Amino acid sequence: MLLPTPAPDTASAPDTATAWVRAHLADLCRDEPVASPAFRGGQQAADTALAALDLTGYAARRNEVLPVGRRGATRLSPWIRYGLIDLPTAWAAAADAPARDRTKFRDELAWQEYARHLYARVGRRTAAALRAAPARPAQPWDEPWPAAMNCVATCVEELETDGWLVNQTRMWLSSQWTVRAGAEWTEGEDRFFTHLLDGSRAANRLGWQWTVGGGTGKPYGFSRWQVRKRAPQLCRDCALRDACPIEHWPADAPPEPRPEPDPRLRADPDPEATGGPREPAGEGEPEAVWLTAESLGDADPALAAHPGLPAVFVFDEPLLARLRLSGKRLVFLAETLADLGTRRPVEVHRGTVPGVLRGRAVAVTHAPVPGFRTRAAEVGPVRVHPWPWLFRPHAGPVSSYTAWRKKAR
Repeated sequence: MLLPTPAPDTASAPDTATAWVRAHLADLCRDEPVASPAFRGGQQAADTALAALDLTGYAARRNEVLPVGRRGATRLSPWIRYGLIDLPTAWAAAADAPARDRTKFRDELAWQEYARHLYARVGRRTAAALRAAPARPAQPWDEPWPAAMNCVATCVEELETDGWLVNQTRMWLSSQWTVRAGAEWTEGEDRFFTHLLDGSRAANRLGWQWTVGGGTGKPYGFSRWQVRKRAPQLCRDCALRDACPIEHWPADAPPEPRPEPDPRLRADPDPEATGGPREPAGEGEPEAVWLTAESLGDADPALAAHPGLPAVFVFDEPLLARLRLSGKRLVFLAETLADLGTRRPVEVHRGTVPGVLRGRAVAVTHAPVPGFRTRAAEVGPVRVHPWPWLFRPHAGPVSSYTAWRKKAR
């Protein structure tokens, strides 16, 4: 189904993307579509955020939680997730930062790249513990995120309202969900994925694996001292401050059998397939550019190579019906498409990607996600452009960030 292209906001119509999602995609959303009060989609918003990047003090303050004014997190992740800022561009933007802050920021970008390499190589295998059984308490809790815990309730509210969390509170919530409460980590990961504007299976799953110990065997321990250190007012204002359920660390549960590691964690039998083409591949002249959710920025290689062609984006109806994402994620996408539409023709469809694109001569940028290979095989693009890797995938181990980083060039 061809939809009208979303229009950009104006002074007289400030919520056009929200209205557009309500009109055309509301039945696919988990909740009432609203815009995030903290972020706007689109290349212009991404460029503004990147231009304002100041990494001074980043290494010392990136884990601060409250007050908000002390946070050192860059908040670039929603635009990075959709390719509005690619990792090489973010890496270059840190060139003039103080050395310690530059190193720490680039290390975080490398972690994002590691997540993509891991996901591109082993795909949906990341939905199960990679190297160790997740840590769980001897006595599970009835509710993984109890509303009576002020630290938990405040973080959940920010997640569900803004669609974003600092890295520290992501670890708090994921550790609380599984390591503390004993709930299944993949269900918590789904809760994150539903709401996070930067939610990707690559980064989101890796973060949960690391926190609950599924990737390293060493879980991140969430307890009261961390809240007191990063956001002490949450403890002062908590109804449970005199009976804190996370005052002490619970007794360890009996160890569970370790999963059999996927052999691809040690070596990639086909790193070229994992990385995608190094140069534009394919025959024929495209008539349009197929946009994927991984790469919506003006610098997308396929868009940049074919500036006169219309861009085509498909809201994948079966996928969205299954995922039931928060409406703010779809509003962010609509804002991004509206912004792109001010610079070139944009077609927006609702349906299936093969149903819309099969038979059309399209160019596309390779995307490092399992679904891309399946859909590209069905669509048959005439030109596939290289993904803008920060580090080209290698054949060596991805069993840990450290092992991967030693060979990343």
